Amino acid sequence: MTIKDTPEEWEIRATDTPFVGNKTSVRTDDVVMPDGSVVRRDYQVHPGSVAVLALDAEDRVLLIKQYRHPVREKLWEIPAGLLDIPGENPLHAAQRELYEEAHVKADDWRVLTDVYTTPGGCDEAVRIFLARGLSEADGDRFAVEDEEADMEHARVPVDELVRGVLAGELHNNCLVVGVLSLVAARASGGVEGLRPAEAPWPARPFGV
Repeated sequence: MTIKDTPEEWEIRATDTPFVGNKTSVRTDDVVMPDGSVVRRDYQVHPGSVAVLALDAEDRVLLIKQYRHPVREKLWEIPAGLLDIPGENPLHAAQRELYEEAHVKADDWRVLTDVYTTPGGCDEAVRIFLARGLSEADGDRFAVEDEEADMEHARVPVDELVRGVLAGELHNNCLVVGVLSLVAARASGGVEGLRPAEAPWPARPFGV
């Protein structure tokens, strides 16, 4: 048996969008179950996101700390952002986010992993990149606002982040998945075996 997620779509008898927000919406679908019954499923419709685990020459990860209102905490995170433009190349979006949130550019990009954040209640798909060969970006710093205006920055060794994840001190999904995926990649052949930065992403197909 091959352990691999597979595309599938069950019949939808009716659908509605009871809420439309600035970035996301809520959809209600009446879905036909295998036994023929019809059940209602509510879920958030999300454009998708990218995140960047930026690793410097001293094996430190570039982090930002940002207030997240839904959980009422300031979380240490890796740079990330929405796929604002339908069909946008996720690599270009990741490069933009690294510049905007950290004023950093990278020479080497690879796909670290692809995840669904909460597939039981949201269709958000996130591509997490590994970026290496870091240097300061050219030009002026991006003008930040709202929560981003209060961001803190740090560079933290990978081993320290692993300890924090396992101790329950770090909770951001992309940070946790990204750091543990990096450790797993190193333990199973090295990061050179990761997918190229332009690898296909069926969850969010994109152009060049």
